Parts: sequence; structure tokens; C-alpha cells
Amino acid sequence: MSPDLLAQLLAAVPVPMAVVGADSRLIGGNDAMEALLGPVPSGRPFVTLLRHPEVNAALDSVLAGSPRARLNATMQTRNGKVMCEVTVTPMDLTKGRAAGITIEDRSRDEETGQMRRDFVANVSHELRTPLTALMGFIETLRGPARNDPAAQERFLDIMGREAGRMNRLIGELLSLSRVEQDERRRPVESVDLAALLRSVVTTLSPSATAAGVRIEAEVGDGQVTLPGDADQLVQVFHNLIENAVKYGGSGGVVRVQLERLEHEPVLRGPAWTVTVEDEGEGIEALHLPRLTERFYRVDAHRSREQGGTGLGLAIVKHIVNRHRGRMKIESTRGKGSRFMVILPESAGRA
Repeated sequence: MSPDLLAQLLAAVPVPMAVVGADSRLIGGNDAMEALLGPVPSGRPFVTLLRHPEVNAALDSVLAGSPRARLNATMQTRNGKVMCEVTVTPMDLTKGRAAGITIEDRSRDEETGQMRRDFVANVSHELRTPLTALMGFIETLRGPARNDPAAQERFLDIMGREAGRMNRLIGELLSLSRVEQDERRRPVESVDLAALLRSVVTTLSPSATAAGVRIEAEVGDGQVTLPGDADQLVQVFHNLIENAVKYGGSGGVVRVQLERLEHEPVLRGPAWTVTVEDEGEGIEALHLPRLTERFYRVDAHRSREQGGTGLGLAIVKHIVNRHRGRMKIESTRGKGSRFMVILPESAGRA
């Protein structure tokens, strides 16, 4: 194989690849390999490019006549340690036997698999707790409380709450699944954001009043039209305002503000910001980066008592991403929290 043809072959391979001669010295490598491990100069021993015993042993074996070798290896790259799948394939060049080495980064696959395992474990835990309670109360009602009306009434109330909690969890899991499925499809319809906010505030005001919280809305009387899925945006602001009412503290105020930004640097154009601010206890800084993770709770016991599933902010994040927007969270312990959703005014940004 001529050097030009080999260079074309290497350039055509989308994954990191290098070709090593019978003397275990590099013949060439593509740009992807250089981006992963650094320069790949011809004539340099392969072991100086990648010092990994298992990979080098597989290379020696293939150069000695063995068939293709494939192995998983954790290796140090220019981007840190990554989990890779390495394939060593025998090649016949004009100068004799050689080997092609490809390295595929499988870190994302491993992370995805771990996220899936964590998700299943979390869902199992969240469902097992109310199910265990229901089974215990059913057993009690069939036995010691069979002829105790007062106990029956109390246990049935608890069972109703636990069943409702499971129903909410399943509903939000289905909602999260739908949102993730649609996340790559940008909304094409238009929505009046100001009218939508006024409607959400009107809907939640009675429950806020019952909780001793006042909602103050500064959204104006006019129209604010932008690309969006009305149902999903209602879900976003219903969740944020409801959370502010729940955790803002009795006697407090929840402020909902809508304002226009002439130019939002990240969105590269005009945008609208919806801020939901409460006067609650606030959130410690160490929790802020993780608030939108599935099932992450600052106070798990309090969240469950309030009927929270730990999925609300994860759903909000995915909906905002679908709208190509941004979400910002600011909070100071003892001084309340501010949740800001920034949405582009037009569909110009891809």
C-alpha cells in the first residue's frame, strides 16, 4: 500500500486510528488519534505513544500472527482517563505484516449505563417505600384492626396518601419520558408567555392563600409572543411557582416577574426572562448544581411530606432545553431563592 493510499485510508476513518509496522514502530496515524493521544510521528515506537501493557501485548500478538484482538481498557489521554474499546487488526502492507489500531471512547456509553442503573435503583426505592407502607397497613386491617373503625379510618387515610404519591411519581416519570423524547424537536407553534403566566398565577393563587403565601405577579397586561409549547411551559411555571409556595414559608411572598432582555449573550439574541422568587430559607450553594438531577432533594423527608417526587426540576430542565433556553438558580441561605427561565424571543437560534 502506497503512503498516499494509507494516508487517505487513515483520513477516512472517523475514529482514532494508527498503523504500526512489523517492528512495532508507527507508520502513521489520523487526526483523531492525534487529538486523543498526541502527535503520531512515523518511526516512533508505538509503546512511546501509548504505554498500556494490555494494548501493547495485544499488538505484539497480532504482529506475531494472531487474529484480530479486541479489548476494553482505561487509558490516559489528552482529555484525562477514559474507558476505551481498542481493536488491533492485522494488515498486509508492501513492507510486510502490520497492524491497525483503533481506539473508541466508550466513556459516554459507560456513563449512560450508570445513569440507567441509578435511575432504576432510584425508581425502585421511591416505589418500594409507599408499597411497603400499603402492604403493612393492609395486613394490619386484615388482622388487629379488623374491628377497629378508628384505626381503619386512620390507616385508610395514610394508604390514600401513599397511593397518591405513587400515582404522582408514575405520572411524572411518564411526563419526563415524553419530554426527553421531544427534546430534540424544537416547538414550532407560538405562545403568549404573559397570558400563560397570568393563567398559572390565577390557578395557583387559592392554594397559595390557603398556605399563607401571597403571589405577586409583574407580567404586564400586553402580549409577549415567542416560540413555545404552551402545555410544557405551563408545566414549567406551575412547578416553579408551586415549589416557591411550598418552600417559601407561610406569611411570605412569591414574586413572578417577566422582563425582556435586548441581547442575551448565550442565546445570541433578544430573550425574555421569567423570574420566580421566594422568601424562604434558601438553599446552600453546594446543592445548587444538582437541583435539576432526577430524584435529588435538598431535604428528602420534607420533600416527601410536601408530596414531591424529586423529578419536577429535572422535567423543567428538559423542557427549557427543548425551547433552546437557559435556566439559572440563585439562592442564599436564609434569604430565599430565585429561579430564572430565559427563553429566546425568536426561533433564529438552532
